[in-house]
Amino acid sequence: MSMDFNFFMNDIVRQARQEITAAGYTELKTPEEVDEAFNKSGTTLVMVNSVCGCAGGIARPAAAHSVHYDKRPDHLVTVFAGQDKEATEHARSYFVDYPPSSPSFALLKDGKLCTMIERHEIEGHDPISVVTKLQNYFDKYCDEM
Repeated sequence: MSMDFNFFMNDIVRQARQEITAAGYTELKTPEEVDEAFNKSGTTLVMVNSVCGCAGGIARPAAAHSVHYDKRPDHLVTVFAGQDKEATEHARSYFVDYPPSSPSFALLKDGKLCTMIERHEIEGHDPISVVTKLQNYFDKYCDEM
């Protein structure tokens, strides 16, 4: 049973990783990759990925669809809560005044946090409302492409 469960979980994790990278996000798996990505000039959207249902049913679809917009972040990155633990913990150190939350989104500009969309703003909502919230933040913080 344990082996079947591990195989099942590995499949879910693999699928979750593939969904977000197929949407154009770069995985950050180490604290060093986080620092490098977060300190680039311009805007960076960070998706804190997870295996929960609201990540797969709401957050990842919103992450994929929100960037098809006139204004969008310069950089798209993701960390995977519960999988790439050190990278996720380090990413969260940038999210000052926000408790750990996954799934979630953070929008940074020139390495500084602009805003977050936390799990409670994702779970129980539909993907379109999260897309709208993300795009409103893109309007506020991102330049036109």
